[in-house]
Amino acid sequence: MKIPTLHGYIERRILINFTADPKSVEKIIPFPYRPKIYKDKAIVGICLIRLKNIKPKGFPNFIGVNSENGAHRIAVEWDENGEIKSGVYIPRRDTSLKLNTLVGGRIFPGKHYHAKFNVVEKNGNYHINFKSSDNTEILIDATETKLFSDKSIFETLSNASTFFENGDLGYSPNKDKFDGLRLKAYNWEVRPLDIMKVKSSFFENEEIFPKGSVTFDNALLMTNIEHEWKSESDR
Repeated sequence: MKIPTLHGYIERRILINFTADPKSVEKIIPFPYRPKIYKDKAIVGICLIRLKNIKPKGFPNFIGVNSENGAHRIAVEWDENGEIKSGVYIPRRDTSLKLNTLVGGRIFPGKHYHAKFNVVEKNGNYHINFKSSDNTEILIDATETKLFSDKSIFETLSNASTFFENGDLGYSPNKDKFDGLRLKAYNWEVRPLDIMKVKSSFFENEEIFPKGSVTFDNALLMTNIEHEWKSESDR
């Protein structure tokens, strides 16, 4: 049984985006998905999101739960009813909320790993790191900026914003199927982030991604976004 539509607030969402060798990405995503190619590159990344007052839509905020979460994402596409659909494949989810680890895959989409988060945010500066129950680690140091990276494959903030807004449907592995979850942001607004340091034991694992096959591209920030999460049909 799937949960009803959830409502809450994204206090902070950071998208850390990389370009990757499509052939390397193909090896780690299952059928029916394939890498979504942008200028001959696959697009992969990490979402670091703090959620506030998450509860069934229509219920009062005071019953909602708060959590820090991390998700590794791969932009994908697939064929469905004669059309090409696009979204993200999420090979793993990490969370500070033990409830998600207990019911993930049965109520909430996908398996969740419990992780200990260390978050420091002040004056537009962000330090976030976590270590998960299976020793997966993430670390970023970032600061807000008005300038989008001129080295990004997307070239402009608008191009990057559109690409990731179109990836609102995510699928997570759950035993022999994939759980679908769609993000409906009441308003979509991203700002550029300047990344001073980024580490991901997942993307740095050379058994999964050979050396040189993944390159940091850009980072985006969203704050104070009212939104809904809606379960989609399993695949």
